[in-house]
Amino acid sequence: MRGRSVSGTIFDSINHLFMLLILLVMMIPFVYVISYSLSTPSMLKGGIVLFPVGFTFDSYRKAFADPAVLKGVYISVARTTIGPAVMLLFTSMAAYVLTRAELAGVRFFRKFFVFTLYFSSGMIPMYLLMGYLNLKGTFLIYILPTAISVFNMVLIKTYIEGLPKELEEAAVVDGANNFQLFFKVIFPLCMPVFAAVVLFDCVNQWNAFIDTQIYNTMSPNLYPLQYVLYNTLNQINSLDQLREQGQTQMTAITPQTFKMAITVITVLPIACVYPFLQRFFIKGLLVGSIKG
Repeated sequence: MRGRSVSGTIFDSINHLFMLLILLVMMIPFVYVISYSLSTPSMLKGGIVLFPVGFTFDSYRKAFADPAVLKGVYISVARTTIGPAVMLLFTSMAAYVLTRAELAGVRFFRKFFVFTLYFSSGMIPMYLLMGYLNLKGTFLIYILPTAISVFNMVLIKTYIEGLPKELEEAAVVDGANNFQLFFKVIFPLCMPVFAAVVLFDCVNQWNAFIDTQIYNTMSPNLYPLQYVLYNTLNQINSLDQLREQGQTQMTAITPQTFKMAITVITVLPIACVYPFLQRFFIKGLLVGSIKG
C-alpha cells in the first residue's frame, strides 16, 4: 500500500486538532460545574474554576441530606425504567400490526397515526383530558401519555418490514398464532431498533420536568430529580435559608455550590451512560435507510 501524501497527513492532523478543540470547548462547562461543586467557597476568588479549590464534598452531603433530592432520584429512576418498558410493549405491538397488509383498513390507520406527528390537540385539551382521566397528581401521568410513540412506531414498523418474510411463513406453517409470531419470532430480531427507541425514551424520561410542572405541581412526593433541580435553580437561596436547614458552617457551602452539586447529580448519570450507548442511537437513526 502506498504511504499517505504529505497533504493528506496535514489534513488529518488539522481535523484531529479541530475536533480536540471542539471537545475542549464542550467539556469546559462540565469541568467548571464539577470543580465548583467540589470547591470550598471561601477559597474561591472568582473566574473559571477548572480544578477544585479546597476539595470538599460538603455540597453533595447537603444535597443528599435533602429528602426532596432522594425522592427525586427515586421518581426519576422509576419513570426512566417503567416508562420506556411500557412504551416498547405497546408501540412495538402497534407497529407490528401496521405491517400486516391483510389487515382491514391498515392504510387508513397508517395515515391516522402519521397525522398525529404533524398536528396535536394542544396543551389545554390535553390538560383537560388528563383531568377527566384522573391522572393529575399521580405517577401514571408520567407513563400512560407516553405509552405510544408514533415516531418510534414508524422506526419499528420500518425495521420489521425489512425482515425476511420467510421467517414468518415458517412460523405460521409450524402453527404459531399472531402473539407467538410476534413475541417469539419478530421481537428477538428487532433488538437493535428496540435498543435505539428505548434509549431515546430513557433520555426523554430522565430529562422531563414540564409534565411535572403542568400536572403534578401540587404533589411534591412525585417531583423527579429534574424538577427538583428546576426549583433549586429558581429559588432565591440565601445563607439564612441554609442556616434554617441546619447548616452551621457558612464557609463550607453556599447556595451557588449547592446548585452546582444538584446539577452534577442530575446530569452525571445520563452523561456517563450516553457515550457507551451512542452506537444504538446511530443504528436507530439509520433504520429505513437505503441499503445496497
